[in-house]
Amino acid sequence: MDITNYVPKGKIQNKHLLTLKDYSRDEIYEILLLAEKVKKEYKSGIKNTALSGKTLAMIFTKSSTRTRLSFETGMRQLGGYPMFLNGSDLQLGRNEPISDTAKVISRMGIDGIMIRTYKQSDVEELSVFGSVPVINGLTDLYHPCQVLADLLTAYENFGRLKGLTLAYLGDGNNMAHSYMIACAKLGMDVRIVCPKEYSPLPEITEYAKSQGKVTVTEDIESGVLGADIICTDVFFSMGQEKDEKKERLLMPYQVNSELMKKTKNPAAIFMHCLPAHRGEEVSADVIDGAQSRVFDEAENRLHAQKAVLLLLLSDKK
Repeated sequence: MDITNYVPKGKIQNKHLLTLKDYSRDEIYEILLLAEKVKKEYKSGIKNTALSGKTLAMIFTKSSTRTRLSFETGMRQLGGYPMFLNGSDLQLGRNEPISDTAKVISRMGIDGIMIRTYKQSDVEELSVFGSVPVINGLTDLYHPCQVLADLLTAYENFGRLKGLTLAYLGDGNNMAHSYMIACAKLGMDVRIVCPKEYSPLPEITEYAKSQGKVTVTEDIESGVLGADIICTDVFFSMGQEKDEKKERLLMPYQVNSELMKKTKNPAAIFMHCLPAHRGEEVSADVIDGAQSRVFDEAENRLHAQKAVLLLLLSDKK
C-alpha cells in the first residue's frame, strides 16, 4: 500500500515520538496525510484551535532556528501555548537528573514536552519518568521530525512515496539513521552513500534493512544512479569541531551539479535539513538552483510538526 490509497483513521497508537523505529508504516501515513490537510487549511485561512488550552514545554540544550520556529508557531496556530525552556536556564544545566525534571514538568499542568538535545537517552528517560507525551526535536541519533517534513515534501513533488529512490550523501549521522528507518518502512529505496569511516551505526542499519530496501555504499556512481531525491547534511554537526581528515574524506561526496547529473534523472530534487554550508557539503548552484526544495522542507517542518502535535496532544486521541 502507498500513501495515495491509505485511508486515515485520525489517530495513532504511540504516546510519544522518540524515534520512527516505534512507528508503523500506517502511523507515518497518518502524520503525513494530516500534515497535508492542516497545510491546506492553513493556506486557505481555515483556523484550527484543537489544542486550545494546551501547553507544550520546549526544552533546548541544542539551539535551533527551524525547530523552535515550527513548534512555537505551530502550537500557537493550533490555539495552544508554547513554553521555551533553554537547557542552560533549567536545573538540567546544574546536573539535575532528567528523571526529576520529567516528574516536575508532569506536575505543572504541562500537556507535552518537545526536547532538542544531544543524547537519545535523555529523550527516552523523559518519556519513562514523565506522564505526558514526549517529542524528539533532535538528538545525535535521530531526527524524526525533519524526516517527516522531508517525506511530506517528497509526496508533494512526486504524488507518491512507495517506489521512490532517496540517496543521502555524507556523514552517516542522525539524518541518515532516520531516512533509513522511515524510507524503508514506506517502501522506498534508500541509499546511504558515504566513506566507510563515516557509515551509519551498524545496529541501526541492520534494523532498517529488516524493514525494507536499504543500501550503504561508498560508490557514488551506483549510489545516486536513478535517484529521485538527493539529500545531504552538514559534515560537522553542532558541537563537533572541524576535522581536516573527516572533511577530506567527505568532500568527494559533496552534492554539486556534476553529482546531480549522475542521477540521470532530470526530475530529481535536492533536499537539505539546513543550516547549510555552501561550498562544503553542497555547492551554491545546487542548493540555490531549480532542483532544490530546501525552503519547501523548512516550511513543511511547521505542518508536519502541527500534525504530530495534534495526534499526540489532542483530547480526541
